[in-house]
Amino acid sequence: MDNRISVPCQLCRAFRSSAHEKDYDCGLQADVSEWHCNCLPYQWIPHTPGCRACKKQVRTLGKYFSMSFVWAFFQWFYTAGNDCGFSSFPSLGLEAYKNRFYFDFSATYVGVGMICPYIVNVSLLIGGVLSWGIMWPLISSKKGSWYPDSLPESSLHGLQAYRVFITIAVILGDGLYNFLKVFGKTVKAFYGMYKEKKSKSLPVSNNGTPVAAVEAESFDDKRRTELFLKDQIPKRVAIGGYVIIAAITTGCLPLIIPQLKWYHILVAYVFAPILAFCNAYGCGLTDWSLASTYGKLGIFVFGAWAGASHGGVLVGLAACGVMMNIVGTAADLMQDFKTGYLTLASPRSMFISQVAGTAMGCVIAPCVFWLFYKSFDIGVSDSAYPAPYAIMYRNMAILGVDGLSVLPKNCLMLCYIFFAAAFAINLLKDCVPAKVAKFVPIPMAVAIPFYLGPYFAMDMCIGSVILFCWEWMNKAEAQAFAPAVASGLMCGDGIWALPQAFLSLANVNPPICMKFLSRATNAKVDAFLGN
Repeated sequence: MDNRISVPCQLCRAFRSSAHEKDYDCGLQADVSEWHCNCLPYQWIPHTPGCRACKKQVRTLGKYFSMSFVWAFFQWFYTAGNDCGFSSFPSLGLEAYKNRFYFDFSATYVGVGMICPYIVNVSLLIGGVLSWGIMWPLISSKKGSWYPDSLPESSLHGLQAYRVFITIAVILGDGLYNFLKVFGKTVKAFYGMYKEKKSKSLPVSNNGTPVAAVEAESFDDKRRTELFLKDQIPKRVAIGGYVIIAAITTGCLPLIIPQLKWYHILVAYVFAPILAFCNAYGCGLTDWSLASTYGKLGIFVFGAWAGASHGGVLVGLAACGVMMNIVGTAADLMQDFKTGYLTLASPRSMFISQVAGTAMGCVIAPCVFWLFYKSFDIGVSDSAYPAPYAIMYRNMAILGVDGLSVLPKNCLMLCYIFFAAAFAINLLKDCVPAKVAKFVPIPMAVAIPFYLGPYFAMDMCIGSVILFCWEWMNKAEAQAFAPAVASGLMCGDGIWALPQAFLSLANVNPPICMKFLSRATNAKVDAFLGN
């Protein structure tokens, strides 16, 4: 006698939503030990909670991982000097290359473009065209009027100031809007809970019959709540651990950064729990962690508190790091606990996993940083790892300490305009209907190419074009396998950085420099070499 029963197959429902339902005959037959699913063309394998499509996805990921790794290895042979190799290929011409409009043959950015929504990639490209295609050439034509023409392009009193501080203005405008948005939703949620609690105090309806004060809880929710509350972390452990960490940080961090005083850290640890609670609650409501926004707040407050004569820049950046770690960890841990609640995992096991991962990170992260720092030019604008946010945060600290006197002519006015524009665009995006909002650019994405340039946005848009064409030809296949292709492209290109770092440490250098010159420059080089 067949005692198996039919239950819904969630994976097949997902495939149905992205393909023709007539192509799938779904029925999951389940008993105590076996799982079968008669899905066409994808069939479940007995005793395995997966299907043949998963095997195809893994093979696809492996194939594109290998291709990306080999392509990155091949490119390495041509990078024997500065501005050499395929990443410096002036695909749109030398003049466009000077303004960072080129395709740098990065498999990573193409893969990221296939994963990111179309509006993100388009926003990046719009930001690149607006800044490097229009604004910076116009501002550079004002050299000698708006700022001294003797300054190098990298000076914070010259063109670089417009690039950095306008970018910061957009980021701050976007961050302020989202902070107010999340804060408003948090207050609204608390008010709703308060009203609901008051209404539950009247368990009698208008006609005098009793009503249920609380909705009937499902068996699954009861079971989850029971398991989640059974392994609670004692409050004394949580509070005691926070006090111990605060004491260690207060005592040790000033030894590493002498400008940072113990009372700076103590004040940060006193106010951080309030901000951490707000961030965790807001992240639970909106899935948006605003740790970087709270960190920027720390930069301005603590930098101005310390002052320029007492290392205010370093104090602001250090306080930013402390605040971001506390506030960001609270949101991450909250999401992990939510995952544990849904999957019937113990809160203690989730917390211990976090502690173990943090302890491993204390060892692994500095080692990886040292490896990259010794092998690459970290933080150099034209290098493979320009670290743009490091420069932006440093300049935020300078702005918080020195005030607005460091800005060149009309830079502050442009900052005001772009700050207001970022705020207004976010507001517009939330006010218009959803079918219109999906075409409104994202200010944060628009801001990123302002400093970096549009070259990576072009790569990401190529990834979007590939995905669009693939979905146009076979939408179900694209939705099933595009993430695997994108992940393979990113992983292969990223993993190559480790062998490249080891080769650099061993003084093994590429044999060839492939560089592109204009016709006039090439003639001069040929004449020089001929002599």
